[in-house]
Amino acid sequence: MSAESMTADELTALRLGTLDTAVSDWETMHGRLDTLATGDGGGTSAKTLRSQANAADWKGVNATISKEFITKTAVEFQDVAAQAKSVLGILRDASAAFKKHKAALRTVIDDVAKRNIFINAKGGAVASVPSGAAAGDGDIHMPSDDELAAAERRVKRVLQEASETDRIAARALRALAKNKYDFSGDGPGGLKEADDQQGREDADYWVKKAKETDPGEWSDKDIARFNETLRNQRDNPGFSERFATSLGAEGTLQFWRDMAAPPGGAVEGERAKVLAEVQDNMSMTLATATHSDSPAMETWKRDVIAAGDKPFPIHGLPMGPNGYQVMSSLMGKGTFDDAFLHDYGNSLLKYEREYPGDPAVAWRDTANLNYPPTDEPNDPFAGFMEGLGHNPEASLEFFNDSTTADGKKLDNWDYLVAKGDDAREWPPGEDGKPLGHDALGHALESATIGVPYDSDATPPKHSSGSAELVNRIVTEYGKNHDRLDDSPLSDSLGNITAEYMRDVQDGMNGSRPIATYGSNASLGYPDMDDGRLKDFIAAVGKDPDAYGAIMTAQQAVTTELVNDAYQDKAKYEEFASEVGNCVTPGAEIAGILAESRTQAVYDAKIASDEEFNEGLALADKWADRAIDMGLSKLPVAGDAAGMIIGDIKEAVVDHYTRDSSDEATQKRSDFLESQRTSSSNAVYTVTYEAAIAVGLDQENARSQADAAARHVKEGYAMGRQRAGS
Repeated sequence: MSAESMTADELTALRLGTLDTAVSDWETMHGRLDTLATGDGGGTSAKTLRSQANAADWKGVNATISKEFITKTAVEFQDVAAQAKSVLGILRDASAAFKKHKAALRTVIDDVAKRNIFINAKGGAVASVPSGAAAGDGDIHMPSDDELAAAERRVKRVLQEASETDRIAARALRALAKNKYDFSGDGPGGLKEADDQQGREDADYWVKKAKETDPGEWSDKDIARFNETLRNQRDNPGFSERFATSLGAEGTLQFWRDMAAPPGGAVEGERAKVLAEVQDNMSMTLATATHSDSPAMETWKRDVIAAGDKPFPIHGLPMGPNGYQVMSSLMGKGTFDDAFLHDYGNSLLKYEREYPGDPAVAWRDTANLNYPPTDEPNDPFAGFMEGLGHNPEASLEFFNDSTTADGKKLDNWDYLVAKGDDAREWPPGEDGKPLGHDALGHALESATIGVPYDSDATPPKHSSGSAELVNRIVTEYGKNHDRLDDSPLSDSLGNITAEYMRDVQDGMNGSRPIATYGSNASLGYPDMDDGRLKDFIAAVGKDPDAYGAIMTAQQAVTTELVNDAYQDKAKYEEFASEVGNCVTPGAEIAGILAESRTQAVYDAKIASDEEFNEGLALADKWADRAIDMGLSKLPVAGDAAGMIIGDIKEAVVDHYTRDSSDEATQKRSDFLESQRTSSSNAVYTVTYEAAIAVGLDQENARSQADAAARHVKEGYAMGRQRAGS
């Protein structure tokens, strides 16, 4: 078994037949030893020998030496039988786990191969396109960079799990074999028990070291070893709970404060890079620990919150960051327990709202608790928002909840998001933008989409609560769209808009409903003024990443709606008009986004065309997401789905990427006109292909595609007019 991370080649080539033989041999060995130890099979055994020795009437030297030797030998037989049972349990569990890992890797390899992706020996994903692609065969799928990255992530997850099995089993077996002359009867019964035991041993070691020495003075080697332990054990409850509760709440906070910000200021160089990993791994470790409801862990959670207003200074100094600042710096990764996040957040908001004087003074400390280090104040709301960003249920509940401070009840939404007299003033960062707004966006993403903001998982259907929150977001920023000028929130709001693209198009489609993924966010009349939604899209669309996400999702949903209409063609008397109804909302969105892009590039000069092109190129997942929702009559699996998704991505990149070289620089008006043409061409292609697919002749297909393209030009003009007003 390897001590290093397993490669795809090693896992694929793993000879489990040899391991299975070992399991069989140890089953036989354990059976024989157990019989010798217990006598269950009859005959002489260590158990009977011990009983006889204890019952015999020993005299003289035999009463001590002989009797002790016989009874000790009998115990050794029992220990060796118990140790054999432990070895058998570990080998049996390892065999089952490796079979599962191998099957999982095979599934990934076969799955991505359908998208022309090859997994190499080390687990990397590379395009493996058949030779016909070189000749321009349009039916051959060309995997995108995003697809390759997603494939690599899937393989990496499998290899990490296999390496974890390898590490735990190898360490357990080495521990059982460490003494050549004695047997231990208290070995783990299997991998799960071994993992828990190893975690507790590691926690005890590092807690002892933390209590006996100053973590800020640990050597680079010690820091690296500690980080390796955290990386291996961060998802192990045996380690995480033992580590947290043994240090205690205040001890945990003081530990990170001492390690992250020792006397002398920020840590730099390689040590800073390792500390950045330590911070992430400690965050995930503590997140794992909070899911325990043991009395000791419940006490730890209460005490962490109670220590929120306590200063944690450098040794010998009176001032330092308080508990909220230290704890929030350790909430950026991992999924913390819902109830803990709720109680912690309420306490944090209450403290700030009741703080005497300017709340910003409460967070003015600049001790380097975050890596890479900055000179910005330690605003604990940023870390707390990141914690919510990884827990959708807690995030949605928090934004729909309220906190009472100084006897006044105030919605958390009104305090953190809305613009009003009682709203929070987010402190500015080094770039002058609100510090923590990027994290606030992550929290809103998780609350509305239903998965952690940085997750690749397919979201659940939108709940009524998440849909209502989207409505509040659109209402707030559609009314106060100036708040999104060059805002760190915009990319997250763009992702939310892309996720709810069906709701957006439904809101712009008048009385003709468009099916949504779960509850409808009700973004149109009479629930919302039509202009509010369009103003929101216009404001968000000035951000390159948001622009790419919204444009890709728009193209995907428009493609679905056109194809669905053709599947139900017989229902409509005036089918060309129906196709026009399908494409008009998307065309308006394209027009709004084109105007937003020009305002960002030409007027405000807050982004470049290169950034908008990159935003388009990196927005691949929103095409997959729209198809994954499975609301249309398009094929949603296999090669057909892959081709459709690929066509959508290509259409967006081809039609909306702009050559921004000096030689190709266009006037604003020329660019807007070219985008109008690109939008109509994209829909022309979609409509023509959908018509051909259901058996129409080329002449009728071209006629209907022309009609759809005209509708797009009209809708695009309406969108531009709204965004430019």
